[in-house]
Amino acid sequence: MKKLIFMTLIGLLTICSHVTAQTTKETTGTANVSPGSPTSPVSQVETSEAEVRKVDLSAGKVTLRHGEIKNLGMPPMTMVFQVKDRAFLNGLKAGDSVKFTADKIKGAYTVLSIEVVQ
Repeated sequence: MKKLIFMTLIGLLTICSHVTAQTTKETTGTANVSPGSPTSPVSQVETSEAEVRKVDLSAGKVTLRHGEIKNLGMPPMTMVFQVKDRAFLNGLKAGDSVKFTADKIKGAYTVLSIEVVQ
């Protein structure tokens, strides 16, 4: 009987420690997050270079002729991105050279940060 109780306690402790570890990963963001997932921290996303082709303030979008975007596995091309914050578009104009980070959020390619380079 004592052996049965002991084995049950060991099993429960094992399950509890696994659940606690999983919960910690989910709440602290230390889980294995693949690039391109909506939970990728900006600090883990590499910066890419681009030329601004068009700015659409009303739609909150920017068209970029960009180099490779490694975290998205995307080759150089010209495409339209949503922006995480419309304030990013203030002062941005066609022809500007920029460095930016982007990720796929809720199915849409989104600029997470952008800055004009001289």
